[in-house]
Amino acid sequence: MPAFTTIDYHVTSRCNQACPYCWGPQDFDETEADSKTAAAIVRKIAQSGARRIVFTGGDPILRADIGMLIRSAKQEGLEVALSATGDELTHSFVRGYGGWIDLISLPLDGASEEVSSRTKKEGHFTAIMNCLDFLADFRAIDVKVATPVTRHNIHDIPGIVALLDERAAHMPNHLFYNVFHAYPRSMEPQAWDELIVSNDDFQVLKADIGRSPHAFKINWLDHETLDKLYVMVFPDGSLTIPSGSDYTDYGSFLEIEDLEKFLTTTDFDAPKHLRHSKGWSKEHRG
Repeated sequence: MPAFTTIDYHVTSRCNQACPYCWGPQDFDETEADSKTAAAIVRKIAQSGARRIVFTGGDPILRADIGMLIRSAKQEGLEVALSATGDELTHSFVRGYGGWIDLISLPLDGASEEVSSRTKKEGHFTAIMNCLDFLADFRAIDVKVATPVTRHNIHDIPGIVALLDERAAHMPNHLFYNVFHAYPRSMEPQAWDELIVSNDDFQVLKADIGRSPHAFKINWLDHETLDKLYVMVFPDGSLTIPSGSDYTDYGSFLEIEDLEKFLTTTDFDAPKHLRHSKGWSKEHRG
């Protein structure tokens, strides 16, 4: 079994949002891989031994060829996840490509438009609610909702959980919730003191939410959990592994002959990745 199961392919840095905590790639518009190269990256991910590909960004929906890449990934035998911002995701898109998608991940920064708009553009909350409505028509697709915890929304997390409890009672999809501890990992300078909550406050929140049963699984992802966890291919085709606040560029992913061997020379934490990958796959979900 390879030392990794999942590779995140950031197919674009283009995005309608400008989230202050974002740790996705920035300003790759001029170097974004063309369709032929992107398809080659998908094939190489499958050949590397990975079980799952996550199409992310930016917002992957903003790539005109994302449907082709999704279909190609599934034909290569990969489990396919799509991590989108939600403001571009439509019922017609999922109707057209949902047969090749195993999971769709959506961000939700608040339980109301007022809280959401502190870190997302106005209207994002409504867009996510609309997505959750129509995704119920595609019961075979798992749905993940993800929230980075910041000073802007920490007191609103119980409201998001209550909202998802109500949704889970009516959605036929497998629904789960990832709660991230936002921390200084961004390719752009930010006023982190205005965003970051303490480790203690994050753990108190986790304990408070855990006192009640919920109709869906909640995964709590703190700083230590997130660090050195991801294998990423950036829009220009370069391999990147976030470590702390650093993004090390390991060069062209397509030029790496033995990815598993190569990863042993990097900061990638393979044991941690494999432990957490059990919760990422349909095959191993609880």
